[in-house]
Amino acid sequence: MGANLTQKILKEHLVSGELKPGCEIGIRVDQTLTQDATGTMAYLQYEALGIPRVRTKLSVSYVDHNMLQTGFENADDHRFLQSIAAKYGITFSRPGNGICHQVHLERFGVPGQVLLGSDSHTPTGGGLGMIAVGAGGLDVALAMGGQPFFLTTPKVVGVHLSGRLQPWVSAKDIILELLRRLTVKGGVGKIIEYIGEGVKTLSVPERATITNMGAELGATTSVFPSDEVTRAYLRAQKREQSWVPLSADPDAAYEEVIEIDLNRLEPLIARPHMPDNVCKVEEVAGTKVQQVAIGSCTNSSFRDLMTVAAILKGKTVHPDLSLVMSPGSNQVLRMFTAYGGLADVIAAGARILESSCGPCIGMGQAPPSGAVSVRTFNRNFEGRSGTKDARIYLSGPEVAAATALAGVIADPRTLGTPPRVEWPAEFIVDDNLILSPAAEPEKIEVIRGPNIKPLPVKERMPEVIRGEVLLKVGDNITTDHIMPAGAKILPLRSNIPAISAYVFEGVDPTFPERARKSKGGVVVGGANYGQGSSREHAALAPMYLGVKAVLAKSFARIHLANLINFGILPLTLGNEEDFVRLEQGDQLEVAVSDLRGKLVVKNLTRGVEIPVRHNLTDREIAMLKAGGALAVAKGN
Repeated sequence: MGANLTQKILKEHLVSGELKPGCEIGIRVDQTLTQDATGTMAYLQYEALGIPRVRTKLSVSYVDHNMLQTGFENADDHRFLQSIAAKYGITFSRPGNGICHQVHLERFGVPGQVLLGSDSHTPTGGGLGMIAVGAGGLDVALAMGGQPFFLTTPKVVGVHLSGRLQPWVSAKDIILELLRRLTVKGGVGKIIEYIGEGVKTLSVPERATITNMGAELGATTSVFPSDEVTRAYLRAQKREQSWVPLSADPDAAYEEVIEIDLNRLEPLIARPHMPDNVCKVEEVAGTKVQQVAIGSCTNSSFRDLMTVAAILKGKTVHPDLSLVMSPGSNQVLRMFTAYGGLADVIAAGARILESSCGPCIGMGQAPPSGAVSVRTFNRNFEGRSGTKDARIYLSGPEVAAATALAGVIADPRTLGTPPRVEWPAEFIVDDNLILSPAAEPEKIEVIRGPNIKPLPVKERMPEVIRGEVLLKVGDNITTDHIMPAGAKILPLRSNIPAISAYVFEGVDPTFPERARKSKGGVVVGGANYGQGSSREHAALAPMYLGVKAVLAKSFARIHLANLINFGILPLTLGNEEDFVRLEQGDQLEVAVSDLRGKLVVKNLTRGVEIPVRHNLTDREIAMLKAGGALAVAKGN
């Protein structure tokens, strides 16, 4: 039996463990990326390691999230990031150069390498044939210090693509179809590998759209082969030397194979408030819309924006809605301008935003109250847009453009013959906004603004954990629920005492004060607890407030790792009955001196005992006992 592509890359990078599903492995990391919302904390953690220069082949620091400078905080963080990059051997992508995933695809991604990023949409790099994994900032800091990245060996699921996308159907519809079938929990513990003749019909930006939004499946990552299509893309980026052919063996085995006939796909859309709430566009056509937003790391490529421009050319955006567009990178914006697309969309009434994440993370362009907003983004969690009662739909660029013209959700197939976007032989390549590390790092002074506060320290785990249930929540609680983003809160990412005041703000704004008064406690959650963003602040800020353990039906992969990294004990409830026997305010106690033994949570308030379990490795147990990953790395 041959090897699949995932197995080949992981085997090449294996440092410890065995490539069997369920076993913990350590893999060598070639590249890392950070963005400014997670990067400041990641580099504070890297500094704490005391290593003078990063030990990866390449580490890149991007500024793309905290771009609204309504106060000094974001600007100060950007200066910190630039100076620390120069000092420690990190490449720096300046503000305005673009969204990390789009720029990394264009300028840095290498087929067959392992990329670890402090952003959950790092799997975008899988469109180039990378094993690209999102993680918490501390994991990325440790990787920059030369340590392996540890994960549970995922199952590999093959998605067999046959046929070809029909007119007005886009790559976004492929991943929406997978979300419709598998749900936001369907990829947990899995890597999605795309195979079949249909793969050859998709460009690298289209593949990257699919791998990017594979994060919404809960998958560890997603990956496409590196083939002649990949080679042509890298050639157009003037870095064909990075190309290597990579594919699964003809007789490769997969845990499961999912068949998607591209010929049969129709335009799809995700309804509020989850990316897996997917239906055919025709089922919701006619819904009144107040805003359309095109961009994000999912759909902001040259191809995406030129498609929209061709649809809008000579027409005007409907008077009852606002259309905003965010180019994915400086390169995309310059190409878009050179090919006439920018003039066409401006003439149609589009509002052009800078090359940044922007509205996708609630950083500006919040919709009107009660509005419907159709977005080419990857997440539509309640409140993420910045407007609590807005209803966010997710679609491809074609649906978004048709909707912008109609003023209601519209099926683009009603527009007639689709536009044809010519693929450029070469992209505009100008890396003037990418800064190399300093030649004399010892002369660099790291610039720290007053908003950058010291790292909070976690004490060693006691032999018995005691505390009250501070909060009980249901299934699919996202990291947005735990630690909201947006223009008000994101600038506090380097100030844990300040940002901790917003933990669970949208769920229960009294949580931070109650946690402080109780000197910490326990959170109880449902299934898939912590899905969504990689933001480690969803573990770090609760740790600062004294949260000692989280009891849940199941955990999302990145958040589970972040809890362990910061010394919060994750325990899994056995069944629904046990979940019911825990309520907010209950006083709990659990002996944890032997985490390899049978664990029982005593509910002292109700006089019941609840069995719990975990899948912690010996390495993770040692980490929890010590107070977290940083304590272990420093030898504390």
